[in-house]
Amino acid sequence: MHISLTTPALLFPAISLLLLAYTNRFFALAALIRSLSNGQKPVHQNQITNLSQRIGIIRRMQEAGVCSFALCVLCMIFIYIGFNKIGSVIFLASLSLLLYSLLLSVLEIRISVDALNIHIKEMSP
Repeated sequence: MHISLTTPALLFPAISLLLLAYTNRFFALAALIRSLSNGQKPVHQNQITNLSQRIGIIRRMQEAGVCSFALCVLCMIFIYIGFNKIGSVIFLASLSLLLYSLLLSVLEIRISVDALNIHIKEMSP
C-alpha cells in the first residue's frame, strides 16, 4: 500500500481536537474532585472508585492520543525521506493508537453515565 504525505496529515486536526476534548474532560473531572474534597458532604466509596477509574482512563486516552500524534509525525518523516513501507507501518500503528484512544473514550463515557445514575438514585426518595 502506498500512502502520500497528505494522508497522515489529515489526522492532525482530528487528533488535535480529540486531545482538546480529552483535556476538557480531565479539567472537568479535576474540578469535580476538588469540589467533592472540600468536606461539606461525605463522599461515598463508590464515588471515589468511579472517579479514580475515570482519571486513569482519561490519562490512558491522552497518552494514546499523544502517541498517535507523534507516530503520525514520524510517519510523515519516513514518507518524506522515501521510506514508504516503514511509513505505512507507522501510520497503521498511529491509527491503532487512535482507535484505542477512542475505545477508551467510550469506556470513560459509560463509567461517567454510571456515576450519574448512582447520583440520581441517591437523590430519589
